[in-house]
Amino acid sequence: MGDEATAERRPLRWWAVALVLLAIAALAFAVGRFSTFGSQGPGAPGTDSPEAGFSRDMQVHHAQAIQMAMEIYRTTEDDELRVLAYDIATGQAGQRGEMYDWLVQWGLPQSGGPMMQWMQASDEGHAHGGTDGEPLTDEQAREAMGMATDAELQALEDATGQEADCLFLELMIRHHEGAIPMAEALVELGSDPRALQVAGSIEAGQTAEIDAMRSMQDRLGCAP
Repeated sequence: MGDEATAERRPLRWWAVALVLLAIAALAFAVGRFSTFGSQGPGAPGTDSPEAGFSRDMQVHHAQAIQMAMEIYRTTEDDELRVLAYDIATGQAGQRGEMYDWLVQWGLPQSGGPMMQWMQASDEGHAHGGTDGEPLTDEQAREAMGMATDAELQALEDATGQEADCLFLELMIRHHEGAIPMAEALVELGSDPRALQVAGSIEAGQTAEIDAMRSMQDRLGCAP
């Protein structure tokens, strides 16, 4: 009876997450579409600025994290992991919506230029992206950002039980490790106060989540 009740409840919790994410996305679109569309204020970041590059790249990065988190939320039997997946999905959906709105308010397109190009040189002259000054290819940028490949995403979708939990943790730790240098680069290179605040929050929050996920790996007996 208990198992049947759990089975009946879990789809409801899954749809609750989906509805929350849809609501956040709809709100972000509405704010961006109807508030200050096309109105670039004085001193706003330009299209080649670190803030614009960060906003575009981190939206792509967050979208994959949300995808993976929603997948493991749907399948895991581990309560602690389910809570973490919920937090990642909803938290990163909110940040992604805000970054979308930044670009709208700055009057900038949502895409532009090779990924991570904005990170390649700081005022001090050292590189965050490619080491030879050449733009990274899309594939190289995704690898540097710690993103999962299509094959890895399919493997996560196909896996079940402990295998799925451990694969998710492995992929999400790597994913977070790719986001932290991006946040650090914006803190170093950027000037917009709100963007710097969000970057600092991402750096601190994802560092803490990496620690939590490594503890889960130990508890679940995931292979090193």
